[in-house]
Amino acid sequence: MIIGFDRALFDGKTVVVTGCGRGIGAAVAAAFLKTGARVIGHVGRSLENAESDLLKRLGSDDRRRLTLITADLSQRGGGQALADEIGAKLAGPLDVLINNAGTMVGRIPATEVDEAAFDAVVDLNVRSVVALTSCLLPALKAGGQAEGGAAVVNTSSISAIVGGSPGSSLYSSSKAFISTWTRALARELAPDQIRVNAVSPGTIMTDFHRRYSSQAKLDATAAAIPLKRLGTADDCAPAYLFLASAVLSGYLTGQVIEVNGGQFMG
Repeated sequence: MIIGFDRALFDGKTVVVTGCGRGIGAAVAAAFLKTGARVIGHVGRSLENAESDLLKRLGSDDRRRLTLITADLSQRGGGQALADEIGAKLAGPLDVLINNAGTMVGRIPATEVDEAAFDAVVDLNVRSVVALTSCLLPALKAGGQAEGGAAVVNTSSISAIVGGSPGSSLYSSSKAFISTWTRALARELAPDQIRVNAVSPGTIMTDFHRRYSSQAKLDATAAAIPLKRLGTADDCAPAYLFLASAVLSGYLTGQVIEVNGGQFMG
C-alpha cells in the first residue's frame, strides 16, 4: 500500500482506530502508522482478526507504534469497556479518534425486524460509538489544546442516504444516525477545538460485502458505478487521514465525505 502523505504527518500523535483488524479499518490504521502516528487499535473480539489483514500491512517499525486491544462492541456496555481499556493505554491526550467498528449484523427483512434484531444493530453501530466517544471526550479535549486541535472521524455509509438494499433498513438507519450525530457533535465540540467529520464509503470490496452481497449483485453494482469498479479499503484510507489532519483539513468540520467512485453524487 502506498499512501501519498508525508511520513511525518502524524508524528507524535496518538490515534485510536476501532474495527481495525481488517477491511477499511485495517487500511486506515496502517496508513496512520505509516505517517508516524502511535495507534491504539481495536480489532474486535479477538486478536486473530488483525493477523489476516492489518499485521500483514506493517513493517517492524510500524508495529512498534501499534497497541492492539479487544472488546465486544455488540454487547451493552461495550463502548464503556473499550474506553476503559484505551484509557489505560493512553500516555497523554488523544489526538484522533476513528470510530470505524460496525456492520450490518445480517440482512433482516422489514417483516422480521424484532426487538432483538433492533438491539443488535443499534448496540453495535450507534450505542457503542456514542458511549466510546463520550467516555474519551476528556482525552480528546486535552488533545484539542494542542496546536491544530483534535479530530474525530466517524464511518457512515452510502446507505445512510440511499437507504441501502432489501434487508438493510436497520443498518442504513443506524448509519444515518451517525451522519447526523457527526454534524451535531461538530457544532457542540468546536469550542473545544475538536473537529468532527465522517467518511461515507460506497460499495467497498471487503469481507462486509463478501458476507452480505451476492457476486451477481456486486457485478451489477460495479457496472453501474461511473468509475466502473468497486472500491477498495485503500481507496478509503486517505479520506480518514485527510479529515484527521489539521494541516490538510483544519477548517473542515461537520462534513460527511462520500467515497464511492461516483456511485452517489449529492
